[in-house]
Amino acid sequence: MSRPGPISAKPLSLLLNDVFKEAYAKQGFAARELVTRWAEIAGPQIAAHSEPLKMQWPRPVEGQPQEPATLVLRVEGPMALEIQHSSDVILERVNRFFGWSAVGKLAFRQAPLSRIRRPVRPRPPDPKSVAKVAETLGSIEDDQLRDALARLGAAIKRN
Repeated sequence: MSRPGPISAKPLSLLLNDVFKEAYAKQGFAARELVTRWAEIAGPQIAAHSEPLKMQWPRPVEGQPQEPATLVLRVEGPMALEIQHSSDVILERVNRFFGWSAVGKLAFRQAPLSRIRRPVRPRPPDPKSVAKVAETLGSIEDDQLRDALARLGAAIKRN
């Protein structure tokens, strides 16, 4: 019986690299890392309410140095003004990431973000506070209802 050869499995990111490279190139991104590492580049507070859409490069003029690009960001409505005020910080961080002044200005598009956010499930209330609220509900005869109301009351008091 012969032994099987070494497994030559490749990471999925390597297999799909060419597919993604084309899609990002159509949006003006030379490297997809600006999109995939946006939270690291822009910071968690800015990245929570924005995402890069595309980079618009001006047409090159022969004999002139390449003009910096415009980074188009999708921003959630209420945070657009706040992020616009942080545009200098964003430009500095993006250019530091690239290592040169690749982006000269930002443009904003107000729209809901495309990524899906998982709802954060609140942690259950503390058993001591549930018991404390349950003591005030002695007049309720149904045990399940009394327990549910005690949990609800403890959760409301916690918030």
